[in-house]
Amino acid sequence: MKRVLIYSHDTFGLGNIRRMLEVARHLVSSSPEVSVLVITGSPMLHAFRIPAGIDYVKLPCLSRNVEGRYAARSLDLSLEATVRLRANIIRSAIADFEPDVVVVDKKPFGVEDELSGALEALPGSLHRPKMVLLLRDILDSPEATRRVWRKNGYFEAITTYYDQVLVVGSPEVFDLRSEYDFPPFAAAKVRFCGYIARESGRQGRDALRRQLGVGESQPLVLVTPGGGEDGFGLVDNALRALASMPAALRPRTHIVCGPEMAEAQRQHVAAAAAALPGVTHQDFCDDMMGMQSAADVVLAMGGYNTVCELLSCGRRALIVPRIRPGQEQNIRAERMAALGLLAMLHPDRLTPCALAHALLEQVAAWRQGIPLPRLRTLHGLEQATAALCELMDLALPRQVAPVQIAVPLAAAPIAAARGVRRAARVRVMNGRGFTEARVAA
Repeated sequence: MKRVLIYSHDTFGLGNIRRMLEVARHLVSSSPEVSVLVITGSPMLHAFRIPAGIDYVKLPCLSRNVEGRYAARSLDLSLEATVRLRANIIRSAIADFEPDVVVVDKKPFGVEDELSGALEALPGSLHRPKMVLLLRDILDSPEATRRVWRKNGYFEAITTYYDQVLVVGSPEVFDLRSEYDFPPFAAAKVRFCGYIARESGRQGRDALRRQLGVGESQPLVLVTPGGGEDGFGLVDNALRALASMPAALRPRTHIVCGPEMAEAQRQHVAAAAAALPGVTHQDFCDDMMGMQSAADVVLAMGGYNTVCELLSCGRRALIVPRIRPGQEQNIRAERMAALGLLAMLHPDRLTPCALAHALLEQVAAWRQGIPLPRLRTLHGLEQATAALCELMDLALPRQVAPVQIAVPLAAAPIAAARGVRRAARVRVMNGRGFTEARVAA
C-alpha cells in the first residue's frame, strides 16, 4: 500500500477542505493501493462523508478575522500555544504514518509556519516522502502575493523541500508563474492540472425541483454563500431585493445559508423568507451539485469550489465575490466574467436595488435561452491523481485524458475580452498546443 498524507490548515470556510477531500476521494477511488490520511483544522470536517481508505487527524481550530489575523478559535490558549500544539501533532503524524507523498495545501510552510519543524525533520533521501504543494488557480492579488511569498521565503521553500507544484487551474485564465513572478527554479516545478470538475449530484434535477415545489417551466434562483460565515450580507441583500420586486416578477427562490452562518443570522433569514411567498431556505445542504443543477440561476460568492461547480453543471450564475482579506474571489470573478462564463456584481455596488436588477437580468437571459460559453473539459482531479501516482510509481487503472481548457478567442489578452461580445469559437489548450473549436452550447 502507498500512503498519502494531505495537510489542509483550513481556518475559514469550507473551500480548502472540500477541495482536498475531493483529491483524496479521487486518489483512493482510482487506485486500491492508496490510503490517505488528512490533517486539517477545519471545524466542519465531520459534516462530510469520509469514504473507505481515508482517515483524518483533527487539529485544534484557528479563526481568521477580516484583516487576515489568526487566533485560537475554541481553546483557551494563545495563538502561539495553539500553533505549537498543532505543529507537534503534524510532526508526529508524519513521523508515525510514514507517507510516500505529502500534499500541502496552499502555504508551503503551513499556517503561521506550523509545518517548518516537520519539513526540517524529514528523513534522508532514502526514506524521504515526495513533497507536493497544491495551489488553487488564484491565491490573491499579484502585488500582495509577491510580497508575502518573498517575505516568507516560499520560493526558497519550493526549491528546498518540494518536488512538484500542482495548480488546479488553467494558465489561460490565470498563469500564476508570470502573475506572481515565480523565479525560474520554482516555475520549473509547476504543473497545471486544469479546474476540478464536480460529479453530478446524488439527486436529479427533477426530483429536487419536485421536493421544492418548483414547476417544470418555472425559473428557480438558488442563493448560496458557501460556508456562510461571512455570507449574511449577500443573503440579506438578496432577501431585500426579492421583497422589492413585484410579486409577479419575483422568481421562485431557495436559500442555503451554510453551516457556519451565525444562529441569529439564520433565524433572521428564516423569518424574512417566511414573509415572502415563493422563498424557502435551509441551513445546510450536503449535495450542492444536485441543488445547483436543480436551479436555473445561482447567486453566490466567488470561491474556487463554487465556481467549479457552476462550470461543471453549466448554470447561469451571478457572483458577488469576497474582497477581504484577499482579492482571490474578485480576480476570479473578473476573469470568468470577461470570458462570458458568469456575471458579477462587485460588493462595493451591492444594494438591494442593484441586486434585484442583476438577478432579473439573469432570469430574463435564462428565459430567452441565451447560451453560455462552456469550459470544454475539466480534468483537475484526473491530472492531480496522475501526477501523485507518478511520484509513487503507481500505474493508474485507466488512462487519464489530457487537460483541455476552452476559452473565447477574444480572451487573449484577457483585458481585451471585457467589453467584447461572446465569441463563437474557442482556443483549446492541450498538451500539444492550441486548436480552434466551436463553443459547446
